[in-house]
Parts: sequence; C-alpha cells; structure tokens
Amino acid sequence: MNAGMRSFLPECARFQNGVCSTMTRATFLFVASAMICLAASSAMLPKERNLLTGRFTEEDLSGVLLPRGAWRPYPEIGDREAWNAVPEKLRSAWVENAGRFLKASWPPLPATVFLEYAREGNRSRFERLSFERRERLASLVVAEVLENKGRFLDDIANGLWAICEESYWGVPAHLGMQRKGTGLPDVAEPTVDLFSAETGSLLAWTVYLLGDRLDKVSPLLTERVYLEVDRRILTPNFQRNDFWWMGFEPGREVNNWNPWINSNWLTAVLILERDDAKRRRAVYKIMRSLDNFLNSYPEDGGCDEGPGYWGRAGASLFECLELLHGATRGAVNHYGSPLIRGIGQYIYRVYIKDDYYVNFADASGKDASEPGVVYRYGKSISDPVMTGFGSFLARRQEHGEEAGVRRIDSLGRLLPDLLLAKELSAATPVEPLLRDFWLPNLQVMGARSYADSSKGLYIAAKGGHNAESHNHNDVGNFIVYADGRPVLIDVGVGTYTAKTFSPQRYEIWTMQSAYHNLPSINGYQQKEGRQFHAENVVYKTDDEAATFSLDIARAYPAEARVNSWVRTMSLLRRRGVELTESYSLGAFVRPFTLSLMTPLRVDAAAPGEIRLTDSEEKPGLSIAISFDGARFKALAEEIPVTDAQLSAVWGSRLARIQLTSLNTSLQDKYKIVVRYAD
Repeated sequence: MNAGMRSFLPECARFQNGVCSTMTRATFLFVASAMICLAASSAMLPKERNLLTGRFTEEDLSGVLLPRGAWRPYPEIGDREAWNAVPEKLRSAWVENAGRFLKASWPPLPATVFLEYAREGNRSRFERLSFERRERLASLVVAEVLENKGRFLDDIANGLWAICEESYWGVPAHLGMQRKGTGLPDVAEPTVDLFSAETGSLLAWTVYLLGDRLDKVSPLLTERVYLEVDRRILTPNFQRNDFWWMGFEPGREVNNWNPWINSNWLTAVLILERDDAKRRRAVYKIMRSLDNFLNSYPEDGGCDEGPGYWGRAGASLFECLELLHGATRGAVNHYGSPLIRGIGQYIYRVYIKDDYYVNFADASGKDASEPGVVYRYGKSISDPVMTGFGSFLARRQEHGEEAGVRRIDSLGRLLPDLLLAKELSAATPVEPLLRDFWLPNLQVMGARSYADSSKGLYIAAKGGHNAESHNHNDVGNFIVYADGRPVLIDVGVGTYTAKTFSPQRYEIWTMQSAYHNLPSINGYQQKEGRQFHAENVVYKTDDEAATFSLDIARAYPAEARVNSWVRTMSLLRRRGVELTESYSLGAFVRPFTLSLMTPLRVDAAAPGEIRLTDSEEKPGLSIAISFDGARFKALAEEIPVTDAQLSAVWGSRLARIQLTSLNTSLQDKYKIVVRYAD
C-alpha cells in the first residue's frame, strides 16, 4: 500500500482507506448506501460486463485451476538460488532490521483501547498497535527467508500465536458489519473487513514461505493458522453473501474494499484451502465478486476515490488478476482488455509532479504510489510508460537494488519487489508529464502548458456528482499548479474519525463546497447525493488551449434559486488559466461568494488583483489572480492546520480567498485569470 493510503495516523502514518462504520448499525447502513457509489453516470456504465465469469464457468475453472500443492507463485525458503539472488545490500538491510525484534515482547491489544472508537471516535491508537504486530511478523518472515539460519523462527512463532489469539483481526471502525454493532467484537460472528483479510493473507504467506520450518518449532503452529484463517476468513466468506463489499446484494455498488479484500481472500484460498472442490468454488465466487466491482467501474478506468485509493482499487485488482493468471496456468488473462489497461493507466494520467497528484475526493494532495506494483502492472499490460513510471518512482523513493527497508503493508506485494529488485533498478525511468488527459465517464480532465515538462501552469477539473466514493461536495472543482507546485488546491481530507463516515460527514469543513474552489450561491453550498450533479459537460483540447465547461446549477439545493451556472475553465497554454462563469438566478437572496483555496501567502490589498507568493522561508513562486475590482470584494481567511494528515501535505496553514459579488443582477458573467505575476 502506498504512503498516502496509510497516512492518516499521526503516530505511525499508517491508515487511509475503507468505508468505515461508526457508532450504530444504522450509521453503517447509511455509509454502505450513501458513501460507496461510483462516479460515472449510470447511463454511461455497462451493467453486466462480467469480464471474469463471462468467459469461464465454475466447471471451466476446474479444468485449469492448479492444485494447491502445484501452485508455486514465489520460491519457498528452500529455494536458495532465487533468494540468494536478491541483492546483498537489500538482504542485509532486511535482516538487520528484523534483528531489533528478536526476543521482543508483542504489544498487547487491550479491550479498553479497542473501545476508544465507540467511546471517543478515535481509531488511531488501536490501529497503531494492531498494525505494529503485523508489520513485525512480516519483517521477521522476510528476514528468515533471506538469511535462512533459523534465528527468527521462535519470534515468528510468537507472532503467529499472538495474532491467532486475537479476538478480531480487523479494526474497531469496521465492526458495523457485525449484527451487534460497534463496541467490542462478537467472536461468535466473524466478519471480514480490510485488515482481517490482510491478516489472513499474511499468515497464509508465512505458511507458504516457511513450510516445514514452522513444524520444527511445533507442528501445531501451521494447524493453528489453518484453523484460524478458516474460521475467520475462508468459511465466513464462503458461506455469506451479505458482506457489502462482495457486491451481491441488489443495488449495492462497491469500492476499493472489493478488490482489496478479494486479493487477500484469494491468497488465503489458494494457499490454505485443502478441499479441492471448495477451493474451486471459492475462487469462482471471488471472480463473481470482482465482476461486481468491474461492472460498476467507468469505461475510462478512472478511480473516483482518487489516486491515493488506486493503490487498493486498481492495484489490488491487478493483484487479483495476477493470482488468477498464475493459478490457472495463464487461462485467466484479461490484460488486453481496454478497461483493465485504463484502470492501470489512470495512476500516471493523474500525476502532476514530484509527489503531487490530482486529488479529488478523500485522496491526499500528495501520494507515493508503490513502484513495484506500478511496474508490474505496466509489464502485464505492455505499457512502457507505466513500467517507466514504476522505475521512476523506484528511484524517487529509493526502492530497487540499492534500497533499504521500508514499511511492510502487504507481504504479498513485498515478495515480488524483492525478487524483481535488480530488474526494477535496471529499467528505464519515465516521468509521465502528459500534456492532456480526459476521463469522460469520471468527468475529470487535466492539462499542462507543455508536454513532458513541469514548467508552466497545470489545471485539473471535475464534473461528476456528489455521491462518489469518499465523496466531497465538489462538482465543478478545479486545481491549479505552477512549475509543479500547488497554487489553488483541493485540500483533501484530515485524519479519519468516527464522524468521517457517519451522517455528520458534511459537518467536516474539508467535505464542504465552501472549502473547495467553488461558489456559494444565495448563501447555499452544494449538497450531497446522486441527484446533485453536473450537466452539459464539454471538454476540448488543442495546441493552444484546453477547455472544460459544465453547468453546476444542479449541484445546489432548490433553495439556492439557481437556474444555471455555467463555469468554463481554460488553460491558455502560453498565457494562464481563465475561469469564466455565466449564471442565471431565479431570485437574488444574498451575494454569491467564490472560494479559492491556497497554501500560498495571500496579498489582497490591491483592487482587482490578488498576489500569491511562497513563504519567506521558501521564496520563488509569485502568482497573480486578476478580477474585476468593481464586481468583487476580496478577503483572505487564514486557516490554521493542526491535523497531522493535512499538515504533512500543506504545512501549518492554508488560506481561503473569498471573492464576494457586488452585483445584485439575476444574470451576469464574469472572468478571473490566474497567471504568473509580472
């Protein structure tokens, strides 16, 4: 998982994903029904692609699925040629890292810490303790595989035993799936969330890699793993169809939870399920569930959850496809599908510069996509830009042959990274500075002044609707960067709490349209819901300009009394960014206010022009925003940033510029221009 996906915990920068339940089962149902709709217009979405099961019946699968003992995706510990080929510096770093865990105690998971979520809405402290256990076990397993001396086996046994003794492998925020609701886990009803599935996969890979080495400690270790993974993951998933992330309930759309959990469930099934018939049926059920995910995905491959979630949406889908491809001798192969290609290519299409990505919805403004999975996805779809991007990311993040240790979020992802370290280091890097991209189903565009260069201005904008997965009320929002640096931004989301995925979600300021680059009309902001959407979306591009136009009137409630509000955003490649708005109101109640969010310093003293500059500690960037001073009054509000997630991206403060209209007309048109200051 990438850094952005795990960046919401101030203590360990670990967690950022998933639709989470809150205090009551009613709230969980609100989340499931209101928060996980995908972005594209339903009219644009094919309802029954069935990409996986449309070509294969369960009976067909029986003829190609490798038996459990014959499926060998990676070398086991006894295959020393493969593991000894891992670069020496890399092997030494991982072994040395795990040395600090030898004979160390395993952190307890008290009931009172688990209850902090129900009592206070805090999810961070328990997650930190739980994730620490899993990362430690994975580190010990990797070190033992690389060193092969038996030094780490007792500590691995302690870790396996400690995790098997836990009452629940998931996190408190996800207990809404159990019938007794949030609080403590009901051990009589195992439910499968993101992290219980990840835990099952971690234990499965441990058994796969170490095999009879664990039996030398005690034959009961492996048997305990079989028992716990079966009762917590394999059996519940096999018997139940009502876990929302599976997508089997009528009218229920899914998000990144689907491929994320399915990739881990599939791993556990392939490695641990001993009954051949049940193993085949489980694999086919996973394929059916993945089809539910793909059936609701936009044709353009765009991820409405944003690039920070691609690592557990598109990338986890890729892991599922890789597992299926390998376990069926290549019979399940969909890498030629335009949809599968588009889902992969999304991650480099929305790349801006350095760690900045187009970050609508809950995605962070900064992301660190995982180089290995980007590279491997690119190889599978034969896309040299994507493989080059993976190599570029590896150099930027210091992965590859000369890399040291890093946080282990998924042992299944780390294994191919270690085995392909030399190849990744030798690949030719490509920084994908695309001049233009357009995702027509997602209704997201991006454009820069010059192809293959971060110099000049960059704009991205969106249409869509306000029931997207991890939705913000942001139809018509846009962002502007200059020389690869943020000028007008989408703030993103702060550290997750119980409120984030509750009926009170839109009380959080980062979710509100007034804190996006959008107007508040007659005193009203945009509203959440599928009915609040863009209309008449038009996009065009040529060598001189890229233009995006849409009517955002339907994104506002009827009380706003807005008949039409057409905003046109244009990147004039050699001159600047123009925002033109033409509106018609049914009544004038109060002046509208255009909000503009920026991390830069704001000088609004001069009439008709706002100057944006870097701080004194980091001078250099100077941007002017020009407008009709007779039409607008400009004010700037400083917003202290105390949330650890947001401050890691934007620093200790942001500013909201508010241009308040001085015009009382029911119809008007105005323009603002963003350019480099003279």
